[in-house]
Amino acid sequence: MASNNQTLVTEFILQGFSEAPQLQIFLFISFLFLYLIALTGNILIVMAISLDSGLHTPMYFFLANLAILDIGCTSTVLPKLLENLVVEKKSISYEGCMTQLYFLSCFLGTELLLFTAMAYDRYVAICHPLRYSTMMSRMVCMLLVSSVWATGSLSSLLHTGLMMRLTFCGPNEIQHFLCEIPSLLLLSCSSTYLNNIMVVIADVYFGVINFVLTLVSYGFIISNILKIRTTEGKKKAFSTCSSHLMVVSMYYTTIIYTYIFPGSGSSMDNSKVVTLLYTAVDPALNPFIYTLRNKDFKIALKRMFSFIH
Repeated sequence: MASNNQTLVTEFILQGFSEAPQLQIFLFISFLFLYLIALTGNILIVMAISLDSGLHTPMYFFLANLAILDIGCTSTVLPKLLENLVVEKKSISYEGCMTQLYFLSCFLGTELLLFTAMAYDRYVAICHPLRYSTMMSRMVCMLLVSSVWATGSLSSLLHTGLMMRLTFCGPNEIQHFLCEIPSLLLLSCSSTYLNNIMVVIADVYFGVINFVLTLVSYGFIISNILKIRTTEGKKKAFSTCSSHLMVVSMYYTTIIYTYIFPGSGSSMDNSKVVTLLYTAVDPALNPFIYTLRNKDFKIALKRMFSFIH
């Protein structure tokens, strides 16, 4: 009977932000603007780093990977959200839901791991500058990034596989605008015990452990910066990691709110807003945060535009 019921669930109904037509138009324009900003900014980052040999350093190599992750994350969520703002039936197929779940989990998990690698890179640059070229060689950077992508992909594959073994026999209305693990587990009419265990393990590994490792790196960084005697030296050292620290703070705040303390919100609308922050707002802001105060990147952009012109 369960298998028969499973075949009946061919689509899920997604909950929108508002039923008011005027507000939906405003939301569509706002989300489309965020999407275009995120795509443009992150594509420019990848292009500039790829084309300018002066940016072929570990820090910019990690930044290019972060930009690719932001492109993937926002492209996994916003096109479907934009579609559901203009159609009457806000739905997503079962296969489409599982696909969105896989890529969203993959990009989010990989980004958390990448933040840890970027924090380690800044730790080596500031605390061990003389050994930086050895400790962060091209091979080391490639291994770090490869392991980050592989771990995020395998973890997402595991969670998606566990989700696909569940039975969904109704209701099929997701109390969210996307397919993510917490919302889907609430709809299953079969045991989610194993899924919940794996979610806790993933939360501890991706959220808690990586957050602690990032804090440890920045603890050493701040301690080392405070030992610098000149004010100018302190500003220069801190400027190399302030952008990353700002992005990490924003990202971890929203992820912890959504996945580690999912019941902490006062309403489902709060959860939607927070999810929108790390799937749309953060990817749109990251290019500005990383580039506005970066002279090397501004020079690389000018060279790129002058070459294209």
